[in-house]
Amino acid sequence: MTPRIDTTAMDALMVRLFDTIDERNMAWVMAADRALRDAFGAALIDLVPSYTTLLVHYDCQRLGHLEARARSLEALEGLAPADTQAGRLHEIPVWYDESVGPELPRVAKRAGLDVETLIARHCDHDYCVFALGFAPGYGFMGLVDEALATPRLETPRHKVAAGSVGIADRQTAIYPLLSPGGWNILGRTAVPLFEHARRGEPLLRPGDKVRFTAISRAEFEAEGGDTTPLEERP
Repeated sequence: MTPRIDTTAMDALMVRLFDTIDERNMAWVMAADRALRDAFGAALIDLVPSYTTLLVHYDCQRLGHLEARARSLEALEGLAPADTQAGRLHEIPVWYDESVGPELPRVAKRAGLDVETLIARHCDHDYCVFALGFAPGYGFMGLVDEALATPRLETPRHKVAAGSVGIADRQTAIYPLLSPGGWNILGRTAVPLFEHARRGEPLLRPGDKVRFTAISRAEFEAEGGDTTPLEERP
C-alpha cells in the first residue's frame, strides 16, 4: 500500500490508500482514520472515510496546505492495520416479502435460486459498512455474494419506503427514510436508522458489520414495521 495525497480544495486533502473495493481495506482505512485524527487534532474540521479513501477537511486558518500535507504523510508512515473486531456488529431483522421487496423474484431468478435460498444467502454474511452517504444514516455495505450481484434498476423509483433493504451490484444497503432510489428491493426493516442519524448518533459507522436476519410479517409488525406494499415498478 502506497498512500497518495491529492488536494481537493484550499482546506481539504484526499488520502487514497487503494484503487479497488475490498472488505480487507477497511482495517487500513480505519487505522488511517485514527492516525489522521490524532495528527490534525483541533485543526480537523471533518474526516470522511470511504471505500478506498479518506477526505480530510481542516481549518486553513490553523494550518497551511504544506503543513497539512506533511501531517498527513507523517501520520501514515509505518501505518499498521486496525483491529477489524473493534467495529460493532449490528443484527438487522428484515421481513423479506414480495409486497415490500418487489425485486425478490428478479434477483433470485438472475442468481438461479429460489426465493428462500436467495434470502438465506443474503443473510449468510456479515457485511462491512464502507461509507455513509446519500441520506442521513445510509450505510453502503458489502460485499454481496457475486451470485447475488444485480445491476440497479434502469429507471429508479420515485419513492422507496424507509427501511427498505436492497442490492445494487455487489453492495447492499438500507434506505433510512422515504426517498427516490434505484436499488433492487428485497425486504424491509423497522430499525429507525434516520432517527439515530437525526440525533447525531448514526447507528451504522464505517468499519461496523451488519448481519441481516429474516423475520416473519408478525414479528415485523410487532416491531412497528410499516407493511404498506412498495410499488412493483418505478
